[in-house]
Amino acid sequence: MSPTRRCSRTACGRPAVATLTYVYADQTAVLGPLATYAEPHAYDLCEAHSERLSAPRGWEVLRLAPDPAAHGPSSDDLLALADAVREAGRPAPPPRVAPAEETGRETARRGHLRVLTSD
Repeated sequence: MSPTRRCSRTACGRPAVATLTYVYADQTAVLGPLATYAEPHAYDLCEAHSERLSAPRGWEVLRLAPDPAAHGPSSDDLLALADAVREAGRPAPPPRVAPAEETGRETARRGHLRVLTSD
């Protein structure tokens, strides 16, 4: 199997450069840059088929221009990586104590909240 994705059109073996998705509720076909992962309800198209794309009558074709800065990591990618590192370095929460093992005495209750006093 080739690591590059191929055009979804029948009998076309060219490499895919764009991804086509349909928004049925809005009657819109969205053609954008090649998605990171192959999705079961999206179609990968080669350059020739993406240029000649037409939609059913009454539908709108929305063409998203590829981002020139998308060739490297974006600021979103870097922020997601930083968040993942922060999450991994965060200390584990303290273990929960079962209500029967609590050291305090319940003095009042409001809904699901309890007021405890230390003995």
